[in-house]
Amino acid sequence: MPYAYLMVAIFAEILATSSLKAAAGFTRLLPSILVVGGYCISFYSLSMAVRTIPLGYAYALWCGIGIICIVAVGYFYYRQPVDMAGAAGIGLIMAGVVVLNMFSKMAVR
Repeated sequence: MPYAYLMVAIFAEILATSSLKAAAGFTRLLPSILVVGGYCISFYSLSMAVRTIPLGYAYALWCGIGIICIVAVGYFYYRQPVDMAGAAGIGLIMAGVVVLNMFSKMAVR
């Protein structure tokens, strides 16, 4: 169940962050509601997840997966290009998430 909370936290954070540009400085109602509601759901779900999952591990996954997905949203939805340095940085984040999941004992209490 804690990993379900973590996945909800990640999805809600992606929705909220993706809506920031569309909210246009909180001048558009629906995207603004998605930003505020998404972050509320995300932080609540993350707080529930870290009751069981170690904080550093949960936060690393939340941030890493969120960053990768937000870059994809920016690229495909907002047509924001990714240069070589950005792609390399995203690759390093992905590598970090893989290392955490496959080799780290951080998730073990």
